[in-house]
Amino acid sequence: IRTGLKEPRGRWRRYVAHGTSCAVPYDCALPFTLRNIKEDLEDIGSRFDGAPDLEFRAATKALDLEKSGLSYQRVPPGYRFPYGHTHKKQEEVYVVLRGSGRMKVDDEIVELKEWDAVRVPPGTWRGYEAGPEGLEILVIGAPSLGEAPREDVEGQRDWWAD
Repeated sequence: IRTGLKEPRGRWRRYVAHGTSCAVPYDCALPFTLRNIKEDLEDIGSRFDGAPDLEFRAATKALDLEKSGLSYQRVPPGYRFPYGHTHKKQEEVYVVLRGSGRMKVDDEIVELKEWDAVRVPPGTWRGYEAGPEGLEILVIGAPSLGEAPREDVEGQRDWWAD
């Protein structure tokens, strides 16, 4: 039996308090949100005008994150993400799920392999590219950028040029 609120696409938002499920959020002390990143979130990779099969799924709003941000990205083999960027306030951690590649952090280039995690502090430019088998990453950022995320980020197309 599923409890909670049914949402679009047949997903459920469940609320749990002290080990028991509740039907509505005001009855519970601990709400949580469940989403499948690959199935429930729109792939917005084509908006970046990069590789034709670049995949980018932003999970922050879908998960109702209040204190952090989360995205999934898949860069196809041999491609570089088309934009470099920096944040004024947000710290990010990049976790390599599959594949390999390289990341440019300000002026330093580091090699990446599966399960590497790279912390990038605010004020630091970053960009990444996939190795021969592609690069799949989770990007975790904090604090949350709230309703106006563009105010915290500065991006530049082709920032990492050879």
